[in-house]
Amino acid sequence: MLNAHDRKRRLRDPQRTRQRLLQAAFREVYRSGFQGAGLDTILAATGVTKGALYYHFGSKEVLGYAIVEEIVAALPRDKWLRPLQEGKDPIDALIDIVQATSVRPKDVQGGCPLVNLAQEMSPLDEQFRKRLERIFNGWQEGIATALRRGQSQGTVRRDLVPEETASFLIAMYEGYVLLAKNAQDPKVWNVGIRNIVGWLRTLREPGHPRNGRRRSG
Repeated sequence: MLNAHDRKRRLRDPQRTRQRLLQAAFREVYRSGFQGAGLDTILAATGVTKGALYYHFGSKEVLGYAIVEEIVAALPRDKWLRPLQEGKDPIDALIDIVQATSVRPKDVQGGCPLVNLAQEMSPLDEQFRKRLERIFNGWQEGIATALRRGQSQGTVRRDLVPEETASFLIAMYEGYVLLAKNAQDPKVWNVGIRNIVGWLRTLREPGHPRNGRRRSG
């Protein structure tokens, strides 16, 4: 139970406390995996009491579901879906997105939070699996929608099946992320970027004036 002092502190700014817990938990899960994540480590990082944690998240599992829904779900949405919705040529947009992926050693070493959790938790917890599946499905549909728009505008090959092409792109992208994480080598991801961009350029409608942009840097 919370004492009076903790209760007053919680009531002063409960949303801020919740967000601090969520961000600290995400960092701990990204570093140690969900099963290895320690609640004591999360509490130490935030200075929040265990009672306050359980007030906002009734269990470690509920905390994990919130990480997926509120933080992990935003990653493909912010990196992929929003740029694709801006109306520019979808192939150019996809190339820009892939080329903007961080190759900093710490990011390569950590891998993709979405895939990390899917590999760890989908076989173990159906609620995790369903939440992660929704993210993958939304990501795939966002890419497919952009490709369909490109087909209607005459910039994307009409022989493509957008849903299948989107699925293949995600699989190729995340496959290279996983290979780079396992190798602990940004060079692996640089090769992946080059190969993915080369493949994306083949998706243009034949005769289209754009033949892709060279990667800068």
